[in-house]
Amino acid sequence: MTEPVDVARLRLRHPGGETAVWVGSGALAAARSELARWVAGRTLFVISTPQVLALHGERLAPLRDAAAHLHLLPAPEGEAAKSLAVAERLWNEMLLAGGKRDSRLVAFGGGSVGDLGGFAAGCFLRGIGFAQLPTTLLAQVDAAIGGKTAVDLPGGKNTVGLFLHPEWVVGETALLATLPRAELRSGLVEVIKMAALLDPPLLEAVEAGLEPLLAGDAAALAPVTAAAAAAKIAVVERDPDERGDRRLLNFGHTLAHAIESACGYEGLRHGEAVAYGMLFALRLARRRGLAAAAARRLAALLGRLELPPLPDLAPQDLAVRMARDKKARERGLVWVLPAALGEGRMVEGIGWEEVVGELRAFLRHPFAVR
Repeated sequence: MTEPVDVARLRLRHPGGETAVWVGSGALAAARSELARWVAGRTLFVISTPQVLALHGERLAPLRDAAAHLHLLPAPEGEAAKSLAVAERLWNEMLLAGGKRDSRLVAFGGGSVGDLGGFAAGCFLRGIGFAQLPTTLLAQVDAAIGGKTAVDLPGGKNTVGLFLHPEWVVGETALLATLPRAELRSGLVEVIKMAALLDPPLLEAVEAGLEPLLAGDAAALAPVTAAAAAAKIAVVERDPDERGDRRLLNFGHTLAHAIESACGYEGLRHGEAVAYGMLFALRLARRRGLAAAAARRLAALLGRLELPPLPDLAPQDLAVRMARDKKARERGLVWVLPAALGEGRMVEGIGWEEVVGELRAFLRHPFAVR
C-alpha cells in the first residue's frame, strides 16, 4: 500500500554547505531515490538499536539495495549509547569492515543514536559523510537538526563532541505511531521549548492539540513536527556555532543536564528533565520581569503533560553539576530565560546563593510559579 505523502522539504544552510531536511508522513518514500544515489556503490554503516531495527528495519531496504556493502552497527538503547567506549567499538568495527573516507554512515534511531552517529562519523578517518534518519519526535524536531554531536563523560552530559552537519535529515513521522506516550511527551517538551521563545503560534497549536499529539495522531503530529523543524533551522542558520541566538535553544537544559547526571541517566527521559529545567528557569525569569501570566501559562501547559515526579535530589549537588555544564563560561553560567512569550534572553551574573535558594523551593514544589 502506498503511504500518503505530506512532506515539508526544508533546507538548512550552514558554513559547510546545505542539509536537506525532509519531514512528514511519507518522507522516507519521498527521499528514497536521492538517498539511494547518495549511498550508491559505497560502503554504508548504519548505527541503530535492536528495538528500532525490529520495528522499522525494513525501511532500510532501499539503502541496502543501493550500497555496495551495508554493515549494521548495534548501539545500546538510550543514553548508554553515548560513551567513548561505544564510539571506540564502532570505529574499530568500521575500520575492520574496510571503511574509507568516502564511505557513508546513517544514524537510524532517536537522539542518542543521532548524537553517537554524528560523533562517530565526524572522527572516523577525520570525517565521513552521514545522514540522520530520526525515529523519535525529540530527534525529528531538535536533536537531528543543527550538527551538534557528542558523547557523555561520567561528570557531565555531551561533554565531548563536535559540530558536524549531516547531509540529510529525513524525519518520517509515520514512525512516531509506534512510540509510547512518554516518548511523545518527551519530544513535545522540546517543541514547547522552541515555541515558547521562537514561535508563539506553534505554542498555541500545541496547547490546542495536546491530547491528539500525545496520542500519536499522525494528522496532528505532521504539521507540528514540520513547524518545529523549521523554527530550529531558522535559528541555526542565524547562529550555526551557538555563539548567539542559538543558545536560546538551551532553555531548560542547564538544570536538566544536572538532573540527568544526578540520576545516572535513568528514570527520566531527556525531555522530561528539560520540562523541569524550564519550570525552574521560569522562577529565575519571574525575578527578572517575566509577566506572571506568561509564566503560569507555560507552567500549566507543562503540567498537562503529567510528568513523572522528580526523584530525591540535593540542591548543592545539582549546583555542583551545573557548574560543570558544557555551556558554563569562565565567568559562570549563562541562563536562558524568557523575557516574554516569543522572546528569550541570555542572563549572566545570577549568584549561586540565589540559584541554590530557588532550587530548594523548586524541589519542594516544582510547578509553583509566583
